[in-house]
Amino acid sequence: MSLFHPHSCSNSFISVSTDCGANPTADTNSSNDLCFKDSKQRIKKMFNQIELSVSSYDTAWVAMVPSPTSHRNPCFPACLNWLLDNQLPNGSWGPCRPHPLLIKDTLSSTLACVLALRRWGVGEEHMTKGLRFIESHFGSASDESQLTPIGFDIIFSGMVEYAKDLNLNLPLRSTDIDALFHKRDLQLRRENSKGREAYLAYVSEGIGKHQDWEMVMKYQRKNGSLFNSPSATAATLSHLPNSGCLHYLTALLDKFENAVPTLHPFHVFPRLCMVETVESLGIGQHFREEITSVLDETYRCWLQGEEEIFLDLPTCALAFRILRVNGYDVSSALAGFAEEHFFNSLGGYLKDLDAVIELFRASQMIIHPNEQLLEKHISWTSHFLKQELSNTSKCAYKHKQNIMQKVNDALEFPHYASLERLVYRRNIVNYDVDDTRMLKSSYSSLSIGNKDFLRLAVEDFNACQSVYHEELKQLERWVREKRLDKLKFARQKLAYCYFSAAATLCSPQLSDARLTWAKNGVLTTVVDDFFDVGGSEDELLNLIQLVEKHDLDVSIACCSEEVEIIYSALDNTISEIGEKAIAWQGRNIKTHVSEIWLDLLRSMLQEAQWSKEKAVPTVNEYMRNGYISFALGPIILPALYFVGPRLSEAVVKSGEYSLLFRHVSTCGRLLNDIHSFKRESMEGKLNAVSLHIIHGTNSVTEDHVNQELKHLIEERRREMHRLVLQKNDSIVPRQCKELFWKMSKVLHLFYMKDDGFTSHEMANAVKAVIHEPILVDQL
Repeated sequence: MSLFHPHSCSNSFISVSTDCGANPTADTNSSNDLCFKDSKQRIKKMFNQIELSVSSYDTAWVAMVPSPTSHRNPCFPACLNWLLDNQLPNGSWGPCRPHPLLIKDTLSSTLACVLALRRWGVGEEHMTKGLRFIESHFGSASDESQLTPIGFDIIFSGMVEYAKDLNLNLPLRSTDIDALFHKRDLQLRRENSKGREAYLAYVSEGIGKHQDWEMVMKYQRKNGSLFNSPSATAATLSHLPNSGCLHYLTALLDKFENAVPTLHPFHVFPRLCMVETVESLGIGQHFREEITSVLDETYRCWLQGEEEIFLDLPTCALAFRILRVNGYDVSSALAGFAEEHFFNSLGGYLKDLDAVIELFRASQMIIHPNEQLLEKHISWTSHFLKQELSNTSKCAYKHKQNIMQKVNDALEFPHYASLERLVYRRNIVNYDVDDTRMLKSSYSSLSIGNKDFLRLAVEDFNACQSVYHEELKQLERWVREKRLDKLKFARQKLAYCYFSAAATLCSPQLSDARLTWAKNGVLTTVVDDFFDVGGSEDELLNLIQLVEKHDLDVSIACCSEEVEIIYSALDNTISEIGEKAIAWQGRNIKTHVSEIWLDLLRSMLQEAQWSKEKAVPTVNEYMRNGYISFALGPIILPALYFVGPRLSEAVVKSGEYSLLFRHVSTCGRLLNDIHSFKRESMEGKLNAVSLHIIHGTNSVTEDHVNQELKHLIEERRREMHRLVLQKNDSIVPRQCKELFWKMSKVLHLFYMKDDGFTSHEMANAVKAVIHEPILVDQL
């Protein structure tokens, strides 16, 4: 890891060509290609070189540490010299890119630097300029709209008290100083708890001579530091000689020479942030080798119980979520971050929304029945985030729309209802290239906020979108050629069917899978409408007979034009899929696709016969038939042959394959039945909800049944996710298992507000994925 210094800040922490893609000449495409490649190379290098901004605040506290051999001399004079060399023109020290919302941070850093100079009797002119800055900006110390460093009320007032001990006259009114001490005393008198004790140890420099230093030493880490914080460690060493603290700070200066960051080590979290960033922006496919390396290294640290992971909430939550999603065997390690701990510890006093979002998202990764702790985390974190969202006036981030958008997205789109392309677009549009984070002082890292990520993501998104646009045109021609638009009874839902494919099967190389998914989606919609309202019993039987025999003369064997149109489209599509699969699988899969369609047609016929005969099946009879009649078979199962791995007959006939299909189809059937219950009841149709009521006791209500079915959906969804992530004892390739999970996401999104294909938001989603490119100038 290396540090950024203030003199480098004029370049905004990055060095990129300013004219990439900006010149509208004939060379634009080649210029964009070159910028694309350059961005990729810079990002690849960042995976191996983490750069973090220097902390004037922490460097000042390290500079104040006396030599163990002579308390009249600094232990780290290079830090003192750095302070003298790096005062900003306005007299302050602090964030190298001044921001109007970081004045509290700047005040804290400036006062710490002035104290360090006073402590050793150097830099009289520097101190004078620093004190002028404090005097002119002191009003911001009580400004609630400012971004507030952790422990500011305790630390800043503690430094004011230390200034008195050093006989340093601060240009502050006595009433202002009294107000500072009053706020500090209120915090120090709060109810005691383990979490609060850790918090007070973390802000030790603000408590100074009043601190219980023996208590503080309970939190010393293996590397000798207190909380990996140079300032807390330096303050401790100044009051309590300790070889571990001295070793930590000495090693820090050996590494960084004359200045320190606000946090060290800072190794696992930024690399995980890079993995999260490239994946969430849709460019992860360009960095598979780097991602695998980071995940393997993180898993090694996880197994070894590294403190950098397990003693830091954001790092632990992010590591748990990313490792679990990528199939690593990790059990929940989030027990130490319970609600009461959070609100009485570092994060609680900061109300760190980033940390709570990470914990909320990590807690959704439940795949085992015994993970009740994650359930508790979901409950309190979602409540906390909703409160912050509804009361942003009290939020430290109220001027940062980015973080509030993250809160809204986390609550509105849980991981099981988030489609990749929509996620990518939201993250691109909301991406913050200057993602400053706050501990006891602010810090920035190119690994967390960077224009190269954004540039690459926009280029990749728009390139993929152009492919989708052309594929949709191809599908529109197919609908006309097959005369499906002539079927008046059938809903025309091509755009939505293709959207569900494009939003989840994102890679341009998966064109065959997307087209197969979309065509069969259109056909299942047509067939569903045909069995539901468009066809007579003779026509339904005729259609099934045609598919069973599939070698009849269509002009003679079809009993109506509608049957002829549907069968011709079905037969042609099945044959086309079978032929295309040869290139992917080395064999024709037409027979299997025909069987999938026959299973669906027969299940739909069963439902039609129940309806005609006014029969009332049992719940089990209905669900055994209903998970097939929900019509996911022709959409998902043929597409599995076009995502990469070869699927043997053994895999296709395996229990794992069947269970994945049953789980996703059951979820879909129940989601549909819950949302369509009232409409279908009015039409005299039965579904899972009405059958539960019919076969239940007199006290069974719709609400009771809905809650019961929602619980069942949750169980099936989590079991399906466990199967998808499972590596051991699994024969279905991960790429194929992912398709079942992607379809589950589609279903949960479609049924979040209504029973599909009717919401205004869905129409906008189609535009966002297929039709509307992202314009760089608008970001």
